[in-house]
Amino acid sequence: MHRRPLAANCSMLFTELALLDRPAAAKAAGFEAIEFWWPWQQASPSNRDIDAFVTAVRDAGVQLVGLNFFAGELAGPDCGALSVPALSTRFRENIAVTVGIGDQLGVPAFNALYGNRIVGVDAKQQDVLAFENLSLAAKAADDIGATVLIEAVSGRKPYPLRTADDAVAVVDRMRAAGHANTAFLLDMFHLASNGDDIDRAITAHHDKIGHVQIADAPGRGEPGTGNIDFERHFTALEHYNYRGYVALEYKPSTADTANSLQWLVPNIVGTQGFSIHSLVGDPQ
Repeated sequence: MHRRPLAANCSMLFTELALLDRPAAAKAAGFEAIEFWWPWQQASPSNRDIDAFVTAVRDAGVQLVGLNFFAGELAGPDCGALSVPALSTRFRENIAVTVGIGDQLGVPAFNALYGNRIVGVDAKQQDVLAFENLSLAAKAADDIGATVLIEAVSGRKPYPLRTADDAVAVVDRMRAAGHANTAFLLDMFHLASNGDDIDRAITAHHDKIGHVQIADAPGRGEPGTGNIDFERHFTALEHYNYRGYVALEYKPSTADTANSLQWLVPNIVGTQGFSIHSLVGDPQ
């Protein structure tokens, strides 16, 4: 069995509950770690909202192991802000806010979504802007000992990073410029949906993987609802000594998230009382 520690993505899981109730729900289901996309629509929420979020995570007794920077309207036209001129100012304002939350909660990694190609804006110009914004984010994250993650994304939006090679090329450029605290976010769902080779991605880029997220493909449901061979990929990650979290970033196929966790414990009736943490081991 895969022995890496699991984290619940509380922007995808436990969405039947209010946002501030999700960390406690994850803890009750057995998780010791969680992650979130950027929790608000605005890049700079009020101090009251930030304090409430930080308190909810602390009171739940879980570790926030990943947090996205502001990425625009993910449910609408946007898919990141690094390379988008119209979102750049808000992204830069958001850096201090996001890293400030991370400093309070000991967040080790922040996900920076690149941004869509914009009609009428030269792609090279967007890439220059993305590098500038990513450099600012990496410097701020480095001040608290954290990593900035870059991932490939699937879907119909004109997002330019589609393969592991695409995302790692950005990481390589950042590291060459002195930002050693940038890494590749290996999202198995996005890579599989784009027809990328997950086996090759792990083999070729294992030394640059900073975080892993999973959902099955097609469908983005829990493992077992699609065609991804997770055991094979987990074995490969173990072979290359990946020691980070594997975050569950899927859309539950059941009415409530707890029931969707049945795949973790075959033949169990209900989820009350079992510990996911005990099944997957401790981070090393």
